[in-house]
Amino acid sequence: MAKVKTTFFCQSCGTQYSKWQGQCTACKEWNTIVEEVVQKPEKNDWKTPTNTQKRVSKPLTIKQIDSSKEARLDTLDAEFNRVLGGGIVPGSLTLLGGEPGIGKSTLLLQISLKLPYKTLYVSGEESQKQIKMRAERINPDNESCYILTETKTQNIFKQIEALEPDIVIIDSIQTLHSDYIESSSGSISQIKECTTELIKFAKETNTPVVLIGHITKDGNIAGPKILEHMVDTVLQFEGDRNHVFRILRAQKNRFGSTHELGIYEMQGSGLREVSNPSEILISKKDEELSGNAIAATLEGMRPLMIEVQALVSTAVYGTPQRSATGFNAKRLNMLLAVLEKRAGFRLGAKDVFLNITGGITVDDPAIDLAVVASILSSNEDEALQSNYCFAAEVGLSGEIRPVQRVEQRILEAEKLGFSTIFVSKYNKISLQNTTIKIQLISKIEDLVDFIV
Repeated sequence: MAKVKTTFFCQSCGTQYSKWQGQCTACKEWNTIVEEVVQKPEKNDWKTPTNTQKRVSKPLTIKQIDSSKEARLDTLDAEFNRVLGGGIVPGSLTLLGGEPGIGKSTLLLQISLKLPYKTLYVSGEESQKQIKMRAERINPDNESCYILTETKTQNIFKQIEALEPDIVIIDSIQTLHSDYIESSSGSISQIKECTTELIKFAKETNTPVVLIGHITKDGNIAGPKILEHMVDTVLQFEGDRNHVFRILRAQKNRFGSTHELGIYEMQGSGLREVSNPSEILISKKDEELSGNAIAATLEGMRPLMIEVQALVSTAVYGTPQRSATGFNAKRLNMLLAVLEKRAGFRLGAKDVFLNITGGITVDDPAIDLAVVASILSSNEDEALQSNYCFAAEVGLSGEIRPVQRVEQRILEAEKLGFSTIFVSKYNKISLQNTTIKIQLISKIEDLVDFIV
């Protein structure tokens, strides 16, 4: 009988050690190193089906490599396709993470019930009856989605070999365990081993695999950081459980951009795709209020109109407060300094609160002008016209700087019914026959003249 081999892993970052020590030298965390059994039999972990031919790699020149686009599987979900870059690539491994109860399982079950391909949904967390109850609310008529409740990878691969699905969904990777590793499910060595087996299966059979992953209290995907390096795509499902809107964004994508954004609305019948995000990011109100400004921003290739809210009030406690939700607080301090130095507004003794509505975080510098406009509006207690919007960056010397793809922002503002958009004088704009008025300004004093 083979000798049992053990080693020590850091539960925070996955670094391996030959003996126990108090602090991990890689991530500097204390008391995170635990002993795990890593004995592994010599036999293969994934048996390639007889109808799959293994490719033998050989070196090619750049000109010899086929440059045709990779065929993708259409998920029939426009938001999911957009974030992935056009659909699921065959043979790829996608990891989806998010808070508990945010809707990860609902999203992937909904997509698997939409797919016209033969889909195997493997759940290690719920029974088949629980999944059936959720599926009846979404799409009970689908006959190409198969449900399997299993946690042992060897049994899963037996069912895959018999069923030969077009796509495999695992819910979740932390619940799987392999017979070749003695440690418990969810441990560092089990997650690495199970993921390695799934990668080998995906690449040899050209079958895409989607994994659901748990996250830590810090918001990072649980398990070793190497897990994110092993997979092809890492998706993050965000949102507040107290709100109905969910945001899907890519943190890593080998087959597309990581700047795309997918927005969903949680309903009783599942997640609804929000094709026009501006409808949820701009609040509907009957009367005009001070401190509100509309900014034209971009998330990937998609233009968004978002509402910026500011509140300027006299500091009660002596020390002025600076608070920003969804916006960089350091950039807010910079813009306040520019207003004080270049425009003469004394905001040093006032509290300033800033909020980006809709619960999203924006780092596009093009919303600087809208932030300044909302602060001026609140400070003067004068409401901006509801059909004004802004798209420009503000420099330290008070100049209004141009932003990229300004024409796309202008067309989106025109489509949503805005009458005037404020942009930098230095932007090159070739649009003609537009109904929206393009107001060109070169410095922050020009904006003050329009607002105050």
